[in-house]
Amino acid sequence: MRAVISRVTRASVTVEDRLLSSIDRGLLVLLGVAPDDGDKEIDLTARKIADLRLFDDRSAMEANMPVLLVSQFTLYGDIRKGRRPSWSHAAPGDVAEEIYERVASRLRDIHGLTVEVGEFGAMMAVESVNDGPFTLWWEC
Repeated sequence: MRAVISRVTRASVTVEDRLLSSIDRGLLVLLGVAPDDGDKEIDLTARKIADLRLFDDRSAMEANMPVLLVSQFTLYGDIRKGRRPSWSHAAPGDVAEEIYERVASRLRDIHGLTVEVGEFGAMMAVESVNDGPFTLWWEC
């Protein structure tokens, strides 16, 4: 599993000119899923997102900051050969969608965070204002 975690002053997801989700100050998390990701990766990633101390030395959980979680299979794009990305390292859609939803549920149910989501598999317009800028890469 891979995640790009950005501290933002605001972020939103629009699908077909319809505002789907938005947050003010919080975290925008782009999440990519590998074919062999499971419970261990779900737990580690949700805990990392919730516990990172990015808000005046407090975590999103401690500071009660929302998370906008967006599926992003392109985090597994391989561009080492040729000019076209290969997606062979990304989980198939049905597998990735289930794991993505489980990460969102874990953030809500276990860590008590407010979680907004994108629309899995949709062509989304993701907008954000990075706070800092502060962006981190996570892989497990």
